[in-house]
Amino acid sequence: MENFSNNGMTMKTNWQTKKLEEVLEYEQPTQYIVSSTSYKEDYETPVLTAGKSFILGKTKEKKGIFPAKDLPVIIFDDFTTATKFVDFPFKVKSSAMKILHPVKNISDAKFLFYIMQNISFDHTGIHKRYWISEYSKIEIPLPALAEQKRIVKKLDEVFEKVATAKENAETNLQNSKELFRSYLQSVFAKPGKDWEEKKLKEIGVTQTGLTPKTANKKYYGNFVPFITPADIDISGNGSVRYDSKGLSEEGLEVGRKIKKNSVLMVCIGATIGKVGFATREVSCNQQINTLTPFDGYDAKLFYYILSTKSFFNKVIKGSSQATLPIINKGKWENLSVSFPKSLSEQKTIVKKLYALSLETKKLEKIYEQKLTNLEELKKSVLQQAFTGKL
Repeated sequence: MENFSNNGMTMKTNWQTKKLEEVLEYEQPTQYIVSSTSYKEDYETPVLTAGKSFILGKTKEKKGIFPAKDLPVIIFDDFTTATKFVDFPFKVKSSAMKILHPVKNISDAKFLFYIMQNISFDHTGIHKRYWISEYSKIEIPLPALAEQKRIVKKLDEVFEKVATAKENAETNLQNSKELFRSYLQSVFAKPGKDWEEKKLKEIGVTQTGLTPKTANKKYYGNFVPFITPADIDISGNGSVRYDSKGLSEEGLEVGRKIKKNSVLMVCIGATIGKVGFATREVSCNQQINTLTPFDGYDAKLFYYILSTKSFFNKVIKGSSQATLPIINKGKWENLSVSFPKSLSEQKTIVKKLYALSLETKKLEKIYEQKLTNLEELKKSVLQQAFTGKL
């Protein structure tokens, strides 16, 4: 059984040690389960889950509403141990949770919610309910009720500032990504007078990947990387992961040989339109179409062109309108793109785009690190709070 994590810190001497079951009473959510999942945003009452999505939608049902505005509680996913603090009226989706009430005059719901964020609990591998049998037995440090409320007030103030800082960092991160996408689109939006328009099949060799029979183990090895959609654009700059899976020399004979400096595009499913650039010889599966430009073209230019929003829109327009979008090789290779005739101008554009992409990535790393630091700050503040140092 896991316990409250204090990283070796010592709690204040006037604090008590209590099991969660001593400070939280649980209630089964049966009477609050929603009857219909026909949710609408303009309905009044939120329907909750303790998972990441939290608010699944809103219902117009009037009966069986938990009055958390007057009685704040913690909702606890009995299978994943995820928790949410709730201080507004709600209904729930299923019985897979417990509603946890603080014991009157002993504990504060929000204090206990915060302290539960510091609990390390391993629930992997076994699908079962945890509250009664294990989680409620976890011991936590508990100060007097007045001190709990003081700590909650302080944490609320700190976390409000952290949330604002996170929102700003996330906005800046998104803006830095959009900066490059916007510039990329503008480069190819208005072709110059010395530009030409050609179909992909006129620019280079086009192929669709192929998966050798997986039952034949002789086809798989480390002779050449075997690329799937999950290996493409792994860091947002067209990079390809080469170490996930590979083919043997025999496997490559029945698969597709994709030359170095080829453009790879996912052409089916949820990630349709995702683009990568192969810096080495590879093979790939049938979910990917590839373009290997002929000599006389700058191959990287076509990676950038195929990464534009306008080309993505062409792919979507040319794809089947089924549940699973797909564009076959015949349609894909007949899509047209515009680009400079001059190889030197192609190289100039590539150089500028590459330089801007590097600067963009630097900015992204700064904001991503800031987000990481803010998460670490939250953990640090929680540690201080529950050892009486806040």
